[in-house]
Amino acid sequence: MSKPRLTYFDAPTSRGEECRLAFTLAGVDFEDVRLQRTEWGNLKPRTPFGGLPTLEMPGQPLLAQSNAILTFIGRRHGLHPKDDFEAARHEAMMEHVEDLRHALGPSLRIEDPVEKKKAREALASTYIPAWAASAEKQIGDGPFFAGKQVSVVDVKVYVVVRWLSGGVIDHIPPTVLAEFPKLKRVHDAVRDHAAVKAWYGKS
Repeated sequence: MSKPRLTYFDAPTSRGEECRLAFTLAGVDFEDVRLQRTEWGNLKPRTPFGGLPTLEMPGQPLLAQSNAILTFIGRRHGLHPKDDFEAARHEAMMEHVEDLRHALGPSLRIEDPVEKKKAREALASTYIPAWAASAEKQIGDGPFFAGKQVSVVDVKVYVVVRWLSGGVIDHIPPTVLAEFPKLKRVHDAVRDHAAVKAWYGKS
């Protein structure tokens, strides 16, 4: 293996897409391994923590957890702050995104449509606005999270805002973040970045 190997499901979403975009912004050629769901059962026991994404670097053991992977990429390629406190502030925001995913996760597994609708509407009216309000307080004057320089935290925010606002989650309205302009600004700045445009232009 001569280049980084990133493994995630074959979908342009969530934690794996964040890491793909981080490598893309860094200008790093990487092996983009995309699993089918049917392949996951055999691979799962060989992952560090039973989840994806994973990153394999030449001569190193397998690395897991999306925030660890993002931080590693960011530190190595100038996409994460060198100042310890500012770096921790970025990492706190990345954990805040994971908090949101963990809050939404149970609703993805509800089979009863009535119960699912009830759970999603409650999230849209209470948890998500509170989450977004907290996020807005951490975001600077832009266009990115901490100013003019794009960082790995920005791709994490971009992917989750795109998901929430994309109309792809039943009973979560695409306008759920309409009152939070800083989140939209970070999303738009990443979306319009030349490297990100090129990445999506390949497909």
